[in-house]
Amino acid sequence: MTIITIIPARGGSKGLPGKNIRELANKPLIAHSIINAKEAKLVDKVYVSTDDREIAEISREYAAEIIHRPDELAGDTASSESALIHAVEQIESTGVAIDLVVFLQCTSPIRTATDIDNAIRKVTTEKADSLLSVSPSHRFLWQEVDGVAKSINYDYRHRLRRQDMQPQYVENGSIYIFKPWVLKELNNRLGGKIALFPMSEAASWEIDSPLDFEIAESLLKKQVKANAY
Repeated sequence: MTIITIIPARGGSKGLPGKNIRELANKPLIAHSIINAKEAKLVDKVYVSTDDREIAEISREYAAEIIHRPDELAGDTASSESALIHAVEQIESTGVAIDLVVFLQCTSPIRTATDIDNAIRKVTTEKADSLLSVSPSHRFLWQEVDGVAKSINYDYRHRLRRQDMQPQYVENGSIYIFKPWVLKELNNRLGGKIALFPMSEAASWEIDSPLDFEIAESLLKKQVKANAY
């Protein structure tokens, strides 16, 4: 079984220029995802899809293979799926027969190699076609429809204690796994039989601002300390 990891990382970021290579806990942001994937026992190869020369150079330093993403797939409106499809096609053109793709977003760095291995085990054990990582959610959600406020995930007229509610999860963006046919046929990272891989609430932290870097660094330090015991 051949399992690869693809980490898309484009150079342009209007909100936070250079975000993917900005330092986090003494390493470029993208390095954390590369290291996670390289240390995962069940991952065979790690690829970074990028249009940016500096991202490519740093990724090579951490032993990732580079897929050069065309400019038309690296703009603000380009989807992750378009980059993933291009990457899979490029990898398969070299003769690699892919069984599973692990898609990591470098802006969700709060994970470990063990998380990746366990997610792979779950998708294979459950004979699923795709998987997404999630974190527990205990929030009461509302939406406004035609000017009317409505509760979404609970009945406000019969409010339950949080611990009595059915388990609910939020997609945390950290780990996605899929069989290549899911991406090719559905143009989506998810499809077929979908499995959920629960992770900690900390894993939901995504990086989009300078403050996010500070918080993520604190979370990573706690994770390292916890794993040291």
